[in-house]
Amino acid sequence: MSSTYDRLIALLDGSDYLLVDHEPEGSTVAVSALRGHPPAYAAKCLMLTVKVDRRTRRHVLAVVPGDRRVDLGAIRALYSARYAGFADPETAERLAQAVPGTVLPFAMTDEVEVVADPAVLEQPRLWFNAARLDRSVSLAPTDYERLARPRLHQIAAS
Repeated sequence: MSSTYDRLIALLDGSDYLLVDHEPEGSTVAVSALRGHPPAYAAKCLMLTVKVDRRTRRHVLAVVPGDRRVDLGAIRALYSARYAGFADPETAERLAQAVPGTVLPFAMTDEVEVVADPAVLEQPRLWFNAARLDRSVSLAPTDYERLARPRLHQIAAS
């Protein structure tokens, strides 16, 4: 998975970002405390499986503020799907090319569509683990939007 980190750094080249080392941690609330920012500034990234119909399955990387959860009903409605739920751990790790707690807010494969809640872009800085439990990235939201080109839709619930 270290190559995912290298791909991230290459992607961020020329952007307004900062790397921060910290104790290994994958929990959004705990790592936000280590980094010294409110959980709302963190990008919580969750790999989902969406079944549009019996034959059509899509993989969605949902990105919401760290103090919120993903509204699976909103994802279902967005895709006019009959089902939306969390991808099984093996599929999530393969698609994210990262272990749980280190999933990036970027699609690491063409099999995944990124859907971000607009509230993610309203924070002064966006924070996320850098495909490692011991290093994080602080990124300007405008650079995140430019690099990730997420589909923006209200998918966060309290």
